[in-house]
Amino acid sequence: MATKANGKSPVSSASEEKMMLFKDISLGPHETQLRFRLIHFWEAWNPIKKTIIGLEMILIDEQGTVIQGFISPGRIDKYLSEMKPGSVYKLDNFYGTSNKTNYRVSEHAVTVSFSWNSKLSVLHDSTTPFDEDRFRFRSYEDFAANCDLKGDLYDVVGHMKLVNGQSLIEPPVLDEVETAKKRHLLVHVQSHDGPVMKLYLWDQAARDFCKKFKTHENKPTVLLVTTVSEEYFCADLNVLHTLGSNPEIAEQLDAEVVTKREPMTIKELFSYIKQESAQRLFECTATIDDVVHGSPWYYISCSGCHTKATKGPTSLMCGKCGKVNIVGVPQYRAKISVYDNSDQAVFVLLGDAGRELTGRHASELVSSYFEVNGDQGVEHEVPVPEALISTIGQRHKFCVKVTEHNLSGKARSLTVTKILSLDTSPATDAPEGIQNNASLEEAVGIANKESQTASSLGDEGSKRTVPLLTRDSKTQKCGD
Repeated sequence: MATKANGKSPVSSASEEKMMLFKDISLGPHETQLRFRLIHFWEAWNPIKKTIIGLEMILIDEQGTVIQGFISPGRIDKYLSEMKPGSVYKLDNFYGTSNKTNYRVSEHAVTVSFSWNSKLSVLHDSTTPFDEDRFRFRSYEDFAANCDLKGDLYDVVGHMKLVNGQSLIEPPVLDEVETAKKRHLLVHVQSHDGPVMKLYLWDQAARDFCKKFKTHENKPTVLLVTTVSEEYFCADLNVLHTLGSNPEIAEQLDAEVVTKREPMTIKELFSYIKQESAQRLFECTATIDDVVHGSPWYYISCSGCHTKATKGPTSLMCGKCGKVNIVGVPQYRAKISVYDNSDQAVFVLLGDAGRELTGRHASELVSSYFEVNGDQGVEHEVPVPEALISTIGQRHKFCVKVTEHNLSGKARSLTVTKILSLDTSPATDAPEGIQNNASLEEAVGIANKESQTASSLGDEGSKRTVPLLTRDSKTQKCGD
């Protein structure tokens, strides 16, 4: 096996596949192969919308380097049947995204995200040794210093003193029905030579604990818990299983003066948002990685002004026009995950931008669906159409609007107003075009308010499903 001239990852000979080690992974798309052991994985959920954010994983390579992995909702079914904690895999093609700052489970700066062209397969006969796991144990003092900071999630091992307030001298009585009703149970744990801490196990973690505890041949006294979050509650240090939220917030687009579109990468767009205060239009060339699931790809608008229609007692109404019994028209409001060589982002396609991308009007796609599925009621939400899904992997030049909601930090997703030809030079947009898209974004103002309310609950949410007494679920925040 040869070594790259830059001294980075070892690369294979011509007869072997090109591989990369975790330590060499950088931001951006990679057409290479990773080999690793899947330590475990869990579902990440948005507790407000009750929608899945994605599948998160902890991976370890042959050098013992740990990294976090991520699969978006639309791709989970493609890979889930092959995934088993402890198995060794190879992954061809992926995207390196920035590791999150809140609730980190690895120290690596990058997260391995499965992209549109990723391929995962099991290595049944691998002769390369891979560690089974890698723990990040910390002392009580470290936990106390990290309290309420939403920082790294560390691991804890300790002796159980109480389970739901019951001593372990006699086997505790665990009522699974009551635990399911409360959604959690409480374990008092004492680390080595440290004080006793309260550990809340939530949802699946609590159910797994009950099952493991009851079926254990010998009375268990030692508990190992991974990726716990620390918070103060009533002057006590509590190790809580925390489930926050990762709501996606819409932005509001106002009419703007004539603006020349400046080409920018995704990274440069986010840098502009952090440093500047003026709303601007930019051109950004990126590849579509996925269609974001968990939110509607269209809305019903007023046929006159394109404002989002509201449901009255017997008909649709328009708050802007002040009319009742209006004709509702489906309009695009589709979210797509995109990337370039610098970063990833979520773009929101509005109105004409959606039509320019797919070649079809939203109203046409909705009508076609109900023609085939006539037994569905009018309240039924039309699933993401193939016209949008088929754009995954395509590279386009997008006209992107940085809005007040981006500048104020209320939204990270960026509004797309036009799809441009890849050979189009930077142009100047007239105010009329901006006004049209402004009315479209105004139509979804209600969604903005709902998302902004949800954003106060946190940045990340996840729930890990792994064996207890050896592994536990990722943290969930106590809401009782």
